[in-house]
Amino acid sequence: MKIIAATVLSFCLFSFSLKENQRPNIIYILADDLGYGELGVYGQKIIETPNIDALAKDGMKFTQHYAGAPVCAPSRCVLLTGKHLGHANIRGNDEWNERGDVWSLKAMEENPSLEGQRPMPDSIITVAEILKNVGYKTSLFGKWGLGAPFSESTPNKQGFDYFFGYNCQRQAHTLFPTHLWRNEEKYALRNKFLDLHQSLEKSIDPNDPKSYASFELTDYAPEVMHKEAMTYLEKQQKNEPFFMFYASPLPHVPLQAPAKWVKHYQQKIGSEEPYPGGKSNTYYPNRTPKATYAAMISYLDEQVGDIVKTLKQKGLYENTLIIFTSDNGPSYAGGARPEFFKSGGPFQEQYGRGKGFVYEGGIRVPMIATWPKTIKKASETSHISSFYDFMNTVGELLQIKTPANDGISYLPTLKQKKQKTHEYLYWEFPETGGQQAIRMGKWKAVRTDLHKGIVKTQLYDLSKDMKEEHDISTSYPEIIKKVEEIFNRNHIQAENKRFRIKSLGDEI
Repeated sequence: MKIIAATVLSFCLFSFSLKENQRPNIIYILADDLGYGELGVYGQKIIETPNIDALAKDGMKFTQHYAGAPVCAPSRCVLLTGKHLGHANIRGNDEWNERGDVWSLKAMEENPSLEGQRPMPDSIITVAEILKNVGYKTSLFGKWGLGAPFSESTPNKQGFDYFFGYNCQRQAHTLFPTHLWRNEEKYALRNKFLDLHQSLEKSIDPNDPKSYASFELTDYAPEVMHKEAMTYLEKQQKNEPFFMFYASPLPHVPLQAPAKWVKHYQQKIGSEEPYPGGKSNTYYPNRTPKATYAAMISYLDEQVGDIVKTLKQKGLYENTLIIFTSDNGPSYAGGARPEFFKSGGPFQEQYGRGKGFVYEGGIRVPMIATWPKTIKKASETSHISSFYDFMNTVGELLQIKTPANDGISYLPTLKQKKQKTHEYLYWEFPETGGQQAIRMGKWKAVRTDLHKGIVKTQLYDLSKDMKEEHDISTSYPEIIKKVEEIFNRNHIQAENKRFRIKSLGDEI
């Protein structure tokens, strides 16, 4: 059992200064690879998201909110620990390759210890642990990605009373897996085994719907996990506060979605070129990739509607803080067509500017917060905030201290009160060439190709250049000097050598 530091245990001394019925329930809904421009309320014209849009009408829309990282695992680590990527333990997607053939679903079937990603240290304190320690029931439904089965960093060992979903983000490369996890045990699904990187045989007609029958299995994981979450939510009672982390795998590819939604968008979008799949494309084939991608987002929207409906039926909606956001920007892989949907909204979304990169399209994400009687309806804020602010927001909300971190509570913004602001936001990312970024007021500083030994700072004025097309670094030497000092001050060498960047002075 994890031993929590005395300073954390002291939270109990402060936690109940709020009356029991004043402590709100918290539901944090995290989409996977959903772009800033993929919701109706953020300007999307093709994909329909009426339930998420309704949340914005009932609450507050953030226009300058940022993910913790440009890819899955580190972004979740930042969210749960309150530490930015210069201080976080998980700074990239580390699949813990030294264990063996970790990319083979077949090998994982035979040896589940090959599942999952490299674990966070046991000493890490998550926001779930903090909430559990002050009397909240804590649950996670969806994708974990922060520690393999049987390791020191499974959801149940990192503060979640109940977990149902994918432990491993590689497993989530199919939405029809053979199993999920319920707490520390496998939960079998009625799906035949289908390995990754499958493609259509060359003799098969890619325009014939029957050609894809072998990829249409029985138990669709997003639906199975959602039903489990709704059953859990039905059991919740007033005056027994809970924290639900609803970490959906949607709309992360592969392109797999409920037939009713796919048909809807096939009719709306019309004929399109099939996606071939296969080893060179890394994901399963799909006859109508645009329609299926849109269907995945509308199905997620339908699930959000179910959550709100259930809360209202249970009389819990008025006292529940709901936050909806995404773990990073839109993907270019697996048949996703971000440029067709304008997934980045006002930002660039293609490879090099979307998921996996620290430009705006990769890290600026939608965020909506709803809390009736507290958050003003149909309100909007330009407050610059990040995933690493969530822990301190929870701390201020419950009037408890939190471990040292990099965040600033955005609770005053939710309550439309005077808000403390960040001097800057910071990211570093050891993948896709090695990158760093800083957001400081209207300025955005970016470094790329750090693994090549190139330490050149680009500078953009987001008030005039939201697409980050015009590097003006040579015109503002004083700003460059300031952001480079911030870069140096915020980078601490990672314990994991995989996350180190030699050009920043790290030992390799």
